[in-house]
Amino acid sequence: MPVGVTEQIAAVFVLGIAAHWVAWRLRLPSILVLLATGVTAGPVLGYIEPDLLLKELLFPLVSLGVAIILYEGGLNLQFRELSKQQIGYALFWLVTIAVVMSWAMGSVAARYLFGFPWPVAILLGAILVVTGPTVIGPLLRDLRLRGRAASLLKWEGIVVDPLGAILAIMVFTVIRTSEFPHALSDAVLGFVATILVGVSIGCLAAVIFVVCLRRFWAPDVLHNPISLMLVVASSVAANAVVDDAGLLAATVMGMVLANQKWVPLQHIVEFKETLTIILISVLFVTLAARLDLDDLRAVQVEKMLLFAAAMILLVRPVSVLAATVGTGLEWRERIFLAAMAPRGIVAAAVASVFALDLASLGYPRAAELVPVTLLFVFVTVSIYGFAARPLARSLGLVQFNPQGILFVGAHDWARAMAEALMQEGCAVLLVDTKWDNIRQCRMAGLPCIYGNALAERTREEIDFGGLGRLLAVTPNNEVNVLVCLRYREDFGRKEVYHLAFPSDKQGRHEVIPWEHHGRILFGKDMDFARLSEAFRANPKIFSTKLTQEFDFQAFRDHQGKNAILLFVRKPDGSFEVCTADDPIEPQPGDTLLWLPGPPDPQRENVTAGPGATC
Repeated sequence: MPVGVTEQIAAVFVLGIAAHWVAWRLRLPSILVLLATGVTAGPVLGYIEPDLLLKELLFPLVSLGVAIILYEGGLNLQFRELSKQQIGYALFWLVTIAVVMSWAMGSVAARYLFGFPWPVAILLGAILVVTGPTVIGPLLRDLRLRGRAASLLKWEGIVVDPLGAILAIMVFTVIRTSEFPHALSDAVLGFVATILVGVSIGCLAAVIFVVCLRRFWAPDVLHNPISLMLVVASSVAANAVVDDAGLLAATVMGMVLANQKWVPLQHIVEFKETLTIILISVLFVTLAARLDLDDLRAVQVEKMLLFAAAMILLVRPVSVLAATVGTGLEWRERIFLAAMAPRGIVAAAVASVFALDLASLGYPRAAELVPVTLLFVFVTVSIYGFAARPLARSLGLVQFNPQGILFVGAHDWARAMAEALMQEGCAVLLVDTKWDNIRQCRMAGLPCIYGNALAERTREEIDFGGLGRLLAVTPNNEVNVLVCLRYREDFGRKEVYHLAFPSDKQGRHEVIPWEHHGRILFGKDMDFARLSEAFRANPKIFSTKLTQEFDFQAFRDHQGKNAILLFVRKPDGSFEVCTADDPIEPQPGDTLLWLPGPPDPQRENVTAGPGATC
């Protein structure tokens, strides 16, 4: 029974989002699961048939989807990042020398391993120079990689994507023109025209959007739709002037908006991130579903593996190491860059388009471009996705499951908590706007930063390596909430915490919309005033290790219910933050960090109990 159009469209959407979720649950590269899902739903089961479903609309829709993805990537490219981390020189050589070397060596590998005619091999080499934000972005988020290596991978992926597409167009221009000198001049002129058109239209679209927002010509509810409209319009307009200049226009528009200072765009960035995930899900499932099993079987496994090995073990390392000589990068950063080049949606989309064009010119093996490219995407995503974590860890670039705590607020009891955590082996960093608090931190040997945590400059000073959660503990509840909102993208909703809101005389808590909340620290009644009162009464943070004989119930019996449980150190060295929404049940072997509660009239003295230190 044939599957209806509605059912196929629904299947693409449902399977794409479900594949993303499954990948997150299993901690697998999302694109790997998306490709497997598309192949299963398409050529294996025959449930999704993109060519019959979309017909001539398929590739135009893919092109627009890729443009939106590159626009979102451009929104994350800020030029001050290049100067701050001193990576501009390295980036320039990565997108020039490394691209040319990768293209040349990739073409040779395709020629002699697959036996492709030189035109097909050179085109495949051009297509495979791209990496792309569709694979690099999720990989960096999963690794929590920061620093120069992460910035270079992000910039390279986003910048090289449109350049790789332009390079493929140049190659195709030469292939379809019989006279080489004339073809070469056409290709060079086409390259220059594409750059000029893409940059001009992208800048114009960005200026129009900034003026629209700055002059309040549109309500807030239309900001995201207008942004999307201008991306689509600029991409189509650039393509109408010069073929495939639309990807560059979309990228440039995003970069210009990311670096302007006239209007805030955080709400635009958040919307585009969500839209990008949807588009990646749909596009990868759709393109994978187009594969023909006969074409896949035609690709010899041993040749595919040799080609992948040559690209991964030779082409990428040689091109990157050569391009980064004298750039000031550390060896471990250069090694990681050389070992990371997964291919993504742009390579798959460009290969799909040019395979049809080459086939129409009489190249019989041109149809093999699509299965080879998709299989290469699958292999590189698999290898890099699984190898990235252990490689980054062995090079000392990341710390997985970081336990460190960022304190926003460095007053007396915040410093006491930080000191107690440091004594238990937990990394801490304190940020405060009051110089006296910072001075006290430095005198106590606590890592600290003087500045406003909401300011971008202060955020850039923070070394997030080793930090896994944020505690907003300032006396200002509004600031605490804003800090949690600001740092959600760094730590995730699960790991941003703030103090409870104070209650009025009727016992009603201060009302702030729940969607703005972080997680409530220590207890629903533990606001700043109550914690300060408890600390003044007994300015010590106690540490008590539970045993089989002295378990948590014995601790409660000994200290009373007023003892404020703050943190729990597990036997494996990990830490848990005590919250109002998820009470912890400590077990024997755990170490409790706690603060005596306000004085209890029925208890004259507060004793720490067995194994307690302060």
